[in-house]
Amino acid sequence: MTVLVTGAAGFIGFHTCQRLLARGDRVVGVDNLNPYYDVKLKETRLAKLAEQPGFTFAKADISDRAAMAEVGKANPDVTAIINLAAQAGVRHSLTAPHDYTSANIEGHLVMLELARHSGKCRHFVYASSSSVYGANTKLPFSVEDRVDSPISLYAATKRAGELISHSYSHLFRIPTTGLRFFTVYGPWGRPDMAAYLFASAIVAGKPIKVFNNGDMRRDFTFVDDIVSGVVGVLDNPPVDNGVQPPYHLYNIGNNKSERLMDFIGYVEQALGKKAVYEFEPMQPGDVKETAADISAIQRDVGFAPTTPISVGIPRFIEWYKQYHGL
Repeated sequence: MTVLVTGAAGFIGFHTCQRLLARGDRVVGVDNLNPYYDVKLKETRLAKLAEQPGFTFAKADISDRAAMAEVGKANPDVTAIINLAAQAGVRHSLTAPHDYTSANIEGHLVMLELARHSGKCRHFVYASSSSVYGANTKLPFSVEDRVDSPISLYAATKRAGELISHSYSHLFRIPTTGLRFFTVYGPWGRPDMAAYLFASAIVAGKPIKVFNNGDMRRDFTFVDDIVSGVVGVLDNPPVDNGVQPPYHLYNIGNNKSERLMDFIGYVEQALGKKAVYEFEPMQPGDVKETAADISAIQRDVGFAPTTPISVGIPRFIEWYKQYHGL
């Protein structure tokens, strides 16, 4: 199988490429290496991928129609697309809104058009987000819940991607699966995410910002478990029965909501150093708690996360120390 993976230099994209290459797939990686966070980290991930046979890379922005058309022409054997490229981050969307509409709506549409016209794409898998649930107070979050009240632009763009995908699946019968990721962490993680932010602050002896005065819970999901779900879904495209669109939408999380303060405690323990806390109120666009109902993806593809934060955080910290030479 030849799989086109966008966001290949990103956190989840890098791990997904690794898994696909390890099982013998050919991978065409696409990334624009934007400077939302440290480009050196992205380049280091790419360098590791480039060492492996079967990996090719194209530096391109998925919202650039001409560039992506060239990628398609250069790789006519692509049989599946995993669109993980996106402008991430709830708080950044407050100050750079056009980055989100460009990557998460226009870019997503460009990738669907690529799948539509390729003639060979058997499955289009894409990243959505648990943020689409907004201020939903019903827990755990289910894919059957209403998601028409986003509380951040990031969430709104991710929901738009789901709706556009459904319409393409209906109109052009493209087998399409969306994945609502819950908070992902692990080795090679993003510097703007909780585990990395906390570790960096603690190591530097700086205060860590703890929002809503620490009264937060998240469905923290280890990246290896996430990738198992992504690949499992990839291998099980929805079937076109001629009636309903060949379209699936799943939550993908750890199926357990953890206290933020417990998460921080494991980071402290793994580093052997206590944090200095700076308690802050809830931030605009944030939610107090997330929890994933993963029964649908468990039923359809056998997804079963196995990594608790007590195991996953020490593995992240081990990588963090090695990467930063600590």
